[in-house]
Amino acid sequence: MAPALKVEQTIQEWGNGLGVRITSPVAKAAHLSQGVPISVEVVKEGILLRVVGKPKLSLNQKLKIYDPSIHGGEIMNPQPIGKEVL
Repeated sequence: MAPALKVEQTIQEWGNGLGVRITSPVAKAAHLSQGVPISVEVVKEGILLRVVGKPKLSLNQKLKIYDPSIHGGEIMNPQPIGKEVL
């Protein structure tokens, strides 16, 4: 099976290691986005990158999708209650 997209890139120094930039067309074709966990495996033919889970959401992303009617409807009480009243 032929690859859906093939590009040639150059390995470059990145800090104390080496890195390669995954360009936008390659990321889109592979369904990759920032934060997606991957495994890196050395195989006979070279290196294999494999998605191993779903991306972890940032706090801003979590707050953006938060809906009180779906997520329990909890809200902060503006009035002190319980033992925190002095």
